[in-house]
Amino acid sequence: MRFLCIFRFLSLLGLGVWTMFTLGCAPVDRWDAFADIPPPDLSPDAGPAVVPYTFQTPATEPPIIPAAEGEPIALSVEQAIMLALRNNRDLRVQQLAPVVTGTFEEIERSRFDPELFAEVDYTEEEANETSRSSGEQFSVSGNEAGGLAGVRQELPSGTSIQASIGQDRTISDRAPEQQTARLGLSVTQALLRGFGPAVNLTRVRQAELDTLASIDELRGFTESLLADTEIAYWKFVLARKEIAIFEESFEIAKKQREEVEQRIEVGILPQIEAAAARAEEALRIQGLINARSLLEDRRLRLLRLISPGPEGRLDTAINTTSQPHILLEPINDLHDRLQLAERLRPDLNEARLRLQQNRLETIITRNGLLPRLDLFIAMGKTGYADTFPDSFRELDGDTYDFTAGVSLSYLLGNRAARARDLAAYASLQQAAEAVANLRQLVQLDVRIAVNEVERTRQLIDASRETRMYQEKTMEAEKERFDVGASTSLQVAQAQRDLLQIQIAEVEAIVNFRIALVQLHLAEGSLLEYRGVKLADYPLMPE
Repeated sequence: MRFLCIFRFLSLLGLGVWTMFTLGCAPVDRWDAFADIPPPDLSPDAGPAVVPYTFQTPATEPPIIPAAEGEPIALSVEQAIMLALRNNRDLRVQQLAPVVTGTFEEIERSRFDPELFAEVDYTEEEANETSRSSGEQFSVSGNEAGGLAGVRQELPSGTSIQASIGQDRTISDRAPEQQTARLGLSVTQALLRGFGPAVNLTRVRQAELDTLASIDELRGFTESLLADTEIAYWKFVLARKEIAIFEESFEIAKKQREEVEQRIEVGILPQIEAAAARAEEALRIQGLINARSLLEDRRLRLLRLISPGPEGRLDTAINTTSQPHILLEPINDLHDRLQLAERLRPDLNEARLRLQQNRLETIITRNGLLPRLDLFIAMGKTGYADTFPDSFRELDGDTYDFTAGVSLSYLLGNRAARARDLAAYASLQQAAEAVANLRQLVQLDVRIAVNEVERTRQLIDASRETRMYQEKTMEAEKERFDVGASTSLQVAQAQRDLLQIQIAEVEAIVNFRIALVQLHLAEGSLLEYRGVKLADYPLMPE
């Protein structure tokens, strides 16, 4: 009978330890506490929760071969984007943010990790006691040594379990040596405050949402980087084309000035006609100086974004290979683009995750309003003997202890908990209003971007037609000058007007490409448009 009792007790003790390890090693939502919020994949096959985030790009472009020092690199817009994803130092910094945030998931889960504990103590005493029969004092000396080891764990259900084994030895000159061995198991279950996985897993779930939000932040930063890179590329293309236009215009102005001076020398034109021609040539030189300075500025900005070469050299020359010309088609799918932005905009998705975090916070604060009511049970088997081995053999005896009860505590007024609950609900309402406001701003961004695309698209045709008529006006003015019906000032004005419309036409084409980039950015679809996929890889090999 004694062996049967100790076998049952050890079975219960083993079941408690097994439960602590199996539930504690993977404290996921086994109770469907968050059934309305789909959790991320936390299965073992999903890899570690903490991973660095990188990017996958389609291999449609030839690889970038870093140019030797002093040699230019040929660069398409797609290659510029890939270089930015690969080399941009700001992005490298931002890529580590989800890794750092992901560690807080493990920190929150660690609350449910099993804990092994052990302690050893030794006590020695030399004291005086008084005899009850004779009233005489006598000295008493003795010592006591003991050890305790076990495992304990908190479970998401609000249960605290502790299993332990201990042994004490007592030696005194007034009593024989006594060895005491004990197996113990205690269980405490929260009945009100702290009850159930819905409240105890909330911090874990909030940490998971925080990681997802940091990934959305990374996605938003990456889209902004791609937009900045593509816009910088097209602005660099525009600066090069402006230089070509200024150089061609300068040659025309120079030729016109030489022709005017020749006519003045032969007496066909008065001396005063030279001033307008020379002023026009000087203006072309001034414009060419500014255009070259602008090209250098945009080259440096583009190189800063793509950081080519092993050290991201800023002295690298760039030869662009992509042309800004594109098929001009009107946008007739505004509704679809608004729905796409509703689904893909990273800042909107992040705001929704923050709203879920605030909703989860109200679970904690609402639970904090409840009194603390705990049910506790403790049981143990004890063996007494005069030797160490015999004390454990006596565990199959009839000696045992059992304790059960409830404990209650409640703060009168509970003002701190009420204030936290009020703040949580206010934050929840604030987050909901922020999501609604951001949705409206997203729709505004998309509509403005679509309007800008349409404006620049229509402006391309208008500026092309204006340039064609201005070329004819310039030719007519030149013919009138040749027959003496016009002045060099009028010719210079016509040249200036042609120069401005030529630049305006190129600007319209480049601005259309930039407007398309901004539209995809407003939609949150720039990564998909460029074939870039956010990919995660394990921090350590499995």
